[in-house]
Amino acid sequence: MDYKSEILLGRINRIIGNEGSVSVKLEKAFIDNIPEMESVFLEIDEKPVPFFISHLEYPGGDICKLKLDGYSTFDRLAEFNGCRVFLTSVPAGHKAAARPAAAITGFKVVTQGDEQLGTVRRVIDNPGQVLLELVSPDGREILVPFHSDLVIRSDRRKKLIVMDLPEGLAGLNR
Repeated sequence: MDYKSEILLGRINRIIGNEGSVSVKLEKAFIDNIPEMESVFLEIDEKPVPFFISHLEYPGGDICKLKLDGYSTFDRLAEFNGCRVFLTSVPAGHKAAARPAAAITGFKVVTQGDEQLGTVRRVIDNPGQVLLELVSPDGREILVPFHSDLVIRSDRRKKLIVMDLPEGLAGLNR
């Protein structure tokens, strides 16, 4: 999967009180031009980590407020202070139909260490980044970036995908 380079939306510059929101200082290109988005990628340990957005507020200027799904306390958000926030874009001529989601729905996803992350419920084809929505063995939803650099191997016959994920990535969404 070839994608254009990531697009920097901005940087988290502070945690907002006890609301569970973060303030993002926007890059100039996004001032007064906030795209509609369901998720963003925070750069953690130099790797993009996906997060769903439960609420976005843009009062104008160079700051927007994001509330990340599942992160509602200052302590949980504090580790993201200073993180860069990315969007991604789809290369010209890219067709989502070229990767039918049904082809891997129901596959089990495991780590190299045989830790079962979950079963693919659906494939989310965000602009420039495909995410796997997994249902963990205990029933929770986990988002995992689906990129060729992270896939070690897949076995269609066994309906299995083995991935090498950055340390702590699977735990962020739990």
